[in-house]
Amino acid sequence: MDKDIIGWREWVELPELGLGKIKAKIDTGARSSSIHAYDIEEFERDSETWVRFAIHPDQHSDENVISCEARVKDYRSITDSGGHKTMRYIIETQFKIGKDTFLAELSLFNRSTMLFRMLIGRTALKGRYVVDPARSYCLSTSPEIAASE
Repeated sequence: MDKDIIGWREWVELPELGLGKIKAKIDTGARSSSIHAYDIEEFERDSETWVRFAIHPDQHSDENVISCEARVKDYRSITDSGGHKTMRYIIETQFKIGKDTFLAELSLFNRSTMLFRMLIGRTALKGRYVVDPARSYCLSTSPEIAASE
């Protein structure tokens, strides 16, 4: 089976969270995927643990705020690229990249000091794509281009 080629950055939608296109870094060095989330608040719904959180989806801007809720799949220790461990909420949600929609795990973490608000790790990519680090936006177009079509 041939796999689609994905670039080192792509536009990703998270429809279950009400998020349109967000610029994501494709990172095969990271096992898990992560999104910039803050004001994370745990609550209970139907005897399950949920979280309410806010996201700044736009790179280099804190103006746009999206409020989200999701069921917690796990709460686990994640080691970042510098070897630091932090406990993070893990949710499972739909990722939409180009024509593909699939479920994948996403850790909630304050990424305000990082260039990309979202990082897609190898677990979400496994079996789906071949990454070409010399290319960008192979499967997706920017929101501005999509709006003008």
